[in-house]
Amino acid sequence: MRLHREGKRTVLPDADELPEVLLDLAVPHEDINELVRLRRVLTRDTDATRLLEECVGELVKDIGEHGHWTRLTELLLARLSEAPAEVGAYFPVYVFVAALPYTRAYHRERDIPADVSRRTLADLGRNIAVHHRRFGGGGLPFPQWLVPHFRGELYQLGRLQFERARLDESTARTLTAAGLDAEPGTPCLNLHIPDYSGPLTPAACDRSLDLARAFFARYFPEERHEVATCHSWLLDPQLKRYLSADSNIVRFQERFRVIREDTEPVDTDPVQFVFGHPDQPVEGLPRGTSVERAVGDHLRAGGHWYLGHGWFPL
Repeated sequence: MRLHREGKRTVLPDADELPEVLLDLAVPHEDINELVRLRRVLTRDTDATRLLEECVGELVKDIGEHGHWTRLTELLLARLSEAPAEVGAYFPVYVFVAALPYTRAYHRERDIPADVSRRTLADLGRNIAVHHRRFGGGGLPFPQWLVPHFRGELYQLGRLQFERARLDESTARTLTAAGLDAEPGTPCLNLHIPDYSGPLTPAACDRSLDLARAFFARYFPEERHEVATCHSWLLDPQLKRYLSADSNIVRFQERFRVIREDTEPVDTDPVQFVFGHPDQPVEGLPRGTSVERAVGDHLRAGGHWYLGHGWFPL
């Protein structure tokens, strides 16, 4: 693979190499030929290649450090509109492919196991698959979710993903009130729950947490992660009104202590995660599973869903 920086120039894998790189990243097979074709469009456009270089440079700058997510999210979303129209939402895929050698080099410096690296970076393909389901097309129109993966801040460990994060002021106050020695900026692990990864069983979560405790103690010993946090609609306590006490979601919720309660609804979050497209009419949402019934019936009754914010000691 010849993806590297020559001086200040970013070089993408050639058309023969690119399919193998994409397969390693779990990119859906139906997208590979299109990405190979659009590679020619991208590399023949001087402005587009310059844009690619700038985005890659910003993405991998200070790789491994915290605090760049907001800046890079704004950058990638803003620059996406500057990409060639034909390339469109596929442009961020090339950015992450071009950043891949730097991410892998960082993983090697940290001695991250190859299987953890592979499964973590394969989330690129999962996100493309999610976009197919939600919007019926390929690409990564919301590239911000892959930023921590390619900056060495997030790792897939079993069923869950764990992001190296730091406590915000609200969480630090809550932990201090609970008797912990916590200040804003203290390291923590932020849990993510990816789609297409099997049921969220207690056993699968226990295994992930065991893996995470051992992983971060070994590969990031300078960061003491004493608490786990999670910010998700799956922690909305209203779900307990609809789901049985032994359901996977309720048992997942019970791991957490509340950080704070939101007052701003996020109704499209459960709709897109459960049903696909976030703007589906509420009246027609399916009722095939207990979760589908919970989300749809609550909205049809005039209710709203909120992000839950929780923590527990590691």
